[in-house]
Amino acid sequence: MYILGVPRYANTAPLYHFLEEGDGVAFRYGVPTELNRWLLEGTVDLSLVSSYFYLEHAHQLRPLPDFSVADLGPVYSVNLFHRIPWKDLKRIALTIESATSVRLLQYLLEADGIQAQYTPAQGGLELLEQYDAVLLIGDRAITTYYGLLSVIPESVHQVPNQIEGIRITDLSMKWFERTRLPFVFGVWVTRNNAPPPPEVVRRLRAARSLGLGNLAAVAGTEAQRLGVPERLMQHYLWNFRYHLEAPDRLGLQTFAQAVGLPYPDDYWEV
Repeated sequence: MYILGVPRYANTAPLYHFLEEGDGVAFRYGVPTELNRWLLEGTVDLSLVSSYFYLEHAHQLRPLPDFSVADLGPVYSVNLFHRIPWKDLKRIALTIESATSVRLLQYLLEADGIQAQYTPAQGGLELLEQYDAVLLIGDRAITTYYGLLSVIPESVHQVPNQIEGIRITDLSMKWFERTRLPFVFGVWVTRNNAPPPPEVVRRLRAARSLGLGNLAAVAGTEAQRLGVPERLMQHYLWNFRYHLEAPDRLGLQTFAQAVGLPYPDDYWEV
């Protein structure tokens, strides 16, 4: 059985919503930090992993050439929630689900000359009673943001970045303001001694085509799972870039340089 590692996040759902288990393929779900470990251990064969983890282990891993979870500008689900201004942040509670968002936050703060203390923590906005800010990602970030909204904005230009005294800093938007490039949050990778079976890659591409072609159905399922309006979920999902195109690769390379890691520019030919 060929095992795919899958993070059960709404933003990855268009990649596998129409991918069926069976015919030699099975899923194993986990948060990014678990998937990272399972891939290196060899208990999953091909996995979506965070881009920072891939760059850290580029000597052991190799990505598929045309898959990403990326966006250009706001991502809406990698958010720093804080009550005091960005420049005054000192004590920050961090998600324990993903290394990429944590390293991106650290880079952005350091680039602005801010030296903060970071503490891994589980929880939501209640952490603001102990910390200046809390970093939330994925589904938790979406539901937390939705919980603050009194109405869903008609236009993307009306999405608020401060609600009831809580500031919401979208880290991908901050990356875009600094680099004018997409930010790549995740890629499909295998161990570099284990080439991906072409038939599995073909099924992944077919599933992605169906997912993007039927985004309303994917959004409906994910909206119901998270308890948020379908219109909000549709807007969220159509914002992503899933094909690791040239601008995304340049964004990934720039992130590698920003955090002092090599960028091998080496992908499977499949």
